[in-house]
Amino acid sequence: MTQDTSVSTHDLTELAQDILKGAKAHGATEADVLVAEGDSVSVQVRLSAVDRLSKAREKSLGIRVFFGKRSASVSTSDFSKESLDRLVADTCTLAKAVAEDDLSGLPDATQLAKDFPDLDSFDPTTLSVEEEIALARRGEEAAMSEDVRIINSEGADCSVVHGAVVLANSHGFIGAHRSSSFSLSVSPIAVDSNGGGMQRDGWYTVSRKFGLLESPELVGQKAAQRAVRRLGAKKLTTKRVPVIFDQDMAGSLLGHLATAISGYSLYKGASFLQDQLGKQLAPDFVHVEDHGRLPGGLGSRAFDGEGVATRKTVILENGVLTNFLLDTYSGKKLGFASTGNASRGIGDNPSVGPTNLYLQPGTPSSDDLLRSIPQGLYVTELIGFGVNMVTGDYSRGAAGFWIENGELAYPVEEVTIAGNLKTMFANIEMVANDLVFRGRIASPTIKISEMTIGGN
Repeated sequence: MTQDTSVSTHDLTELAQDILKGAKAHGATEADVLVAEGDSVSVQVRLSAVDRLSKAREKSLGIRVFFGKRSASVSTSDFSKESLDRLVADTCTLAKAVAEDDLSGLPDATQLAKDFPDLDSFDPTTLSVEEEIALARRGEEAAMSEDVRIINSEGADCSVVHGAVVLANSHGFIGAHRSSSFSLSVSPIAVDSNGGGMQRDGWYTVSRKFGLLESPELVGQKAAQRAVRRLGAKKLTTKRVPVIFDQDMAGSLLGHLATAISGYSLYKGASFLQDQLGKQLAPDFVHVEDHGRLPGGLGSRAFDGEGVATRKTVILENGVLTNFLLDTYSGKKLGFASTGNASRGIGDNPSVGPTNLYLQPGTPSSDDLLRSIPQGLYVTELIGFGVNMVTGDYSRGAAGFWIENGELAYPVEEVTIAGNLKTMFANIEMVANDLVFRGRIASPTIKISEMTIGGN
């Protein structure tokens, strides 16, 4: 284990400033430059053998130039002077040729980030390939030894990523961000000792800091337990019952919410939350926030993809929809200011995405949610993409457990859960206290009072 010193922002900053000078020399009225550099090492071990190994160091640059209300964006990974000079010239030529857009342009200078707090997003620890292989093996071995019914594996993965991003624009803004990500996952396969079927499941841990990962042994044990508990799964008959979504599955519902409140979905008329701002969408104990400066958050940074200062944005306050997620362009379309949620790939125009979106935890435990249900479904996996974001209609394959008298009675599979997202949010009956961040979107376990379960 070593300390990484290779990913820096100083050289990237100088490069971005040189590109901006070149764009100005070509007559651009405005411009911004995004430069990214990163190292990644990823291994997969299957049955103790190395199944896949990738190691990469990448560097890329994207420029966006404006000539009045005309703009163009281009990217490159060739950092030679000749290539970059040509990139600037070609991008300016393209911008002059496209149609005007009255809403085109950089954010107002007053919106740009001016403070850059340490958000605890970078851990310089690096792992050798051998160390990553050892961690993955430890996780898989823990899963294989946890239960005799674990007889195979889809593999264990370990990944380490370090990156640096610099964004500069012609308003004089320069922002730099360093980040790291460490992850470990295990996916074992269990077989019923009576020959009654095969099931797979898994578990994972991810963090900005290596020292905050769950141990490989704990990840492997949890993965094995999750796979074994699915053995002997049954089907259900069609009925309407309460449904509990575990943390990850509840997080997927928040993902749909994020899409629905994206400025681009809204101004294109492609959201079931059209014209719902200020309306009651959920019970008054439901609070959802997007927090771009959450310390250690996997989506945290001081500025967004346009340089606008990130912030905490309340989405649902006491169940009322209080804000959308916006970048500069979609905000102008809808008549609002950016919320600091511009998401941007190298060479792409900004879009909208959440930073750290989460449902605030309640006070009941997940066991309290179970005990509140005489009969119902506990969902641990969702399958397929049966969600209509325009109407909110929701129908997805699911697996999980049947609840009987407040306890998990037996595993179920090949069922369909159906409803409408607006109704589902309105029918949230309980929110547990088990919020854990393992991604940019996180939720505690939640209970929805009733949904249609489709089976035999």
